[in-house]
Amino acid sequence: MRKTAKPAARRRRPSAGANALAANKLRTVYSAVQLRRRVRELAKQINRDYQGKSLHLVGIMDNCFLFMGDLIRLLKVPLFCSFVRPQVQDVSPGGVPLREIKYTPPVDAAGKDILLLDGILQSGVTLDHLYRYILGQNPASVRTALLIEKTDERKVAVATDYVGFRTAGKFLVGYGLGYQEKYRNLPYLAALG
Repeated sequence: MRKTAKPAARRRRPSAGANALAANKLRTVYSAVQLRRRVRELAKQINRDYQGKSLHLVGIMDNCFLFMGDLIRLLKVPLFCSFVRPQVQDVSPGGVPLREIKYTPPVDAAGKDILLLDGILQSGVTLDHLYRYILGQNPASVRTALLIEKTDERKVAVATDYVGFRTAGKFLVGYGLGYQEKYRNLPYLAALG
């Protein structure tokens, strides 16, 4: 019986994506373990606060999708989920510069308990606009849940009811947050620098 030689194992070359990732220095700020723990704690608070109610979650794309996915699996209250996408446009009617903010698709909030979810709160302008739009529909209640609140970038005093982490001065990526549509898949949050 003749033995055949096994082919030599081929070395994997790093992908172009891996090289691009290595080119940017990432420093872990919140580990995957810290994120899971904090999302569990937020879910406990939300379950307690909405006990006996149906909750309507409205996720603000693009930064919230991983946070929302992990959070909803831990919620025990009856849930309805939807997503909105902000559309920001600078216009100048009559030569006066204005910023127009619209959300699509429209949200029907009348008489409902609404929880607005976002991955990161920076200036607060777009979240405040959505919050006021929802309030104008006479919901039963409206609250906010944020994974990250950037305390040094706030321009508007919008309500922050459930906050995962408060931080300042770091550009964060991972866990749904991206930079030039990269890094959203990282299981942790890192400072890009």
